[in-house]
Amino acid sequence: MLVYNNPLTLDKIKEITGLEKKRSRPIINELISKYDNDGRPFKIYEIAGGYKLGTKPQYSVWVKKILENKKKHQISKAALETLAIIAYNQPVTRLEIEKIRGVSCSGVLFNLLKHKFVKISGRKKAPGNPLLYKVTDFFLMHFGLKKINDLPKLSEIGIK
Repeated sequence: MLVYNNPLTLDKIKEITGLEKKRSRPIINELISKYDNDGRPFKIYEIAGGYKLGTKPQYSVWVKKILENKKKHQISKAALETLAIIAYNQPVTRLEIEKIRGVSCSGVLFNLLKHKFVKISGRKKAPGNPLLYKVTDFFLMHFGLKKINDLPKLSEIGIK
């Protein structure tokens, strides 16, 4: 399974490294041989006038699973807006989220709960005891944050 769509040509390699084609070709061939023979899960494929790095066929099933998992967690604009509101205002009720967004968010909240981006953190002591929502550790991992305080300050992104 190939990792990147466009092959890296010898011209591009020369542009990046400064090595002449006649010098870079033996190095690439040595790498191809080394990767094929030392048990690495990836290899260099010579394809379409260039070179590509990809997984060996016996490992492609795992890469496909990773890519399928990534596709499952693509987030809509509505979900991103809702997540941002929750992250910056947590714990927050559905009604408070809807007041900020200006539209209903029941469906979006359901999906965020289902995909474990948010969790119910209790009930607000107010009429009806509405549910309170917070972001999860999965949210932090997905967005590459150690902790919620790593989010940029609203003033840093131009919001008062």
